[in-house]
Amino acid sequence: MIYADNAATTKMSPRALQVMTDTARNVWGNPSSLYELGQRAQETLADARARMARILGAEPKEIYFTSGGSEGDNQAIRSCARLGAAKNRRHIVSTAFEHHAVLHTLKRLEKEGYEVTYLPVHENGIVTADEVAAAIRPDTCLVTIMFANNEIGTIQPIQEIGAVCRAAKVPFHTDAVQAAGHVAIDVKEMNIDLLSLSAHKFHGPRGVGALYCRTGLPLYPLIEGGAQERNRRAGTENVAGICAMAAALEEMVENMDKNAAYVSALRDRLIDGLSAIPHSALNGDRKNRLPGNVNFCFEGIEGESLLLLLDQAGICASSGSACTSGSLDPSHVLLAIGRPHEVAHGSLRLTLSEENTEADVDEILKEVPRIVEYLRGFSPIWQDLVSGRRAHML
Repeated sequence: MIYADNAATTKMSPRALQVMTDTARNVWGNPSSLYELGQRAQETLADARARMARILGAEPKEIYFTSGGSEGDNQAIRSCARLGAAKNRRHIVSTAFEHHAVLHTLKRLEKEGYEVTYLPVHENGIVTADEVAAAIRPDTCLVTIMFANNEIGTIQPIQEIGAVCRAAKVPFHTDAVQAAGHVAIDVKEMNIDLLSLSAHKFHGPRGVGALYCRTGLPLYPLIEGGAQERNRRAGTENVAGICAMAAALEEMVENMDKNAAYVSALRDRLIDGLSAIPHSALNGDRKNRLPGNVNFCFEGIEGESLLLLLDQAGICASSGSACTSGSLDPSHVLLAIGRPHEVAHGSLRLTLSEENTEADVDEILKEVPRIVEYLRGFSPIWQDLVSGRRAHML
């Protein structure tokens, strides 16, 4: 089996798995308990918090543990919205191709009386700092723009956008779920006020994540019930999962340069090979993208059929976000960068990791062209395109 869907989830690293099992076995007390067993758990939790903070360029007290990226996104956005409402500022700036954890939260806030400006995305999948600056108003209470897109992998100019927000005194949140562990992040240097991440995107366990919130910025709880996480997130902490997350992130950062060089080379080979398929197109900027992300559209086919046939060939891939894999609608990300509906339906996302090999790429480059040709062979749309009854769009 060739696993090429690392943007959906990653396999836990042996180091993270070992830390998780050792912690679950030996540090199983409740961190809120006052006796020695509980205090040992509290000390272990504090150590993991400090290590996460050091990697992100933050202070330990600025790190809050969550269940993952979606919870972090919700808490960050709703906290800033609540703070803004107290100051009669109910305008938010975001983009049209955010993860649905952000977009659905913003849609809910719109029903509550907030106004959201969704910046359009260029064909290369990037939003500029100047566009963000132009969208900020006196009543803007938040800018939320993802660090790297979860479908097409394009990396945004986060430091420049953060500087614009800092100058305007507007809180800046970034969904860094796809970026953490894969590209360098320093929240202070990059002018980031809030950042959310999820462990299972960098070889940690599922169901655990972290939210960075800059000191001085109020963070309101989504979950009530206890005093955990300094009264910002009720619920007994998942100590074993949190420690595994810290270990996984440390391991990824230690090997970041080596992994990025290796995976980027595989990515570029894959892009070159798939580009040879007639009437295909890479989605997003060729260079300014995550090391392992390859996202293509193929005219005249349906992405779901391509995925099923790839699965039969032993290749795990996706057509976009795993959170929307059951949807029959074309990707909102591809529509945002200007792909027509008919073309967006024929998308393929391949996301590689350091565990993939050149042999994996060779196999993918053998199977994808074969399957695309096969599917086009009985596609009425493709027949219309090749006969000239319909004009090619790619």
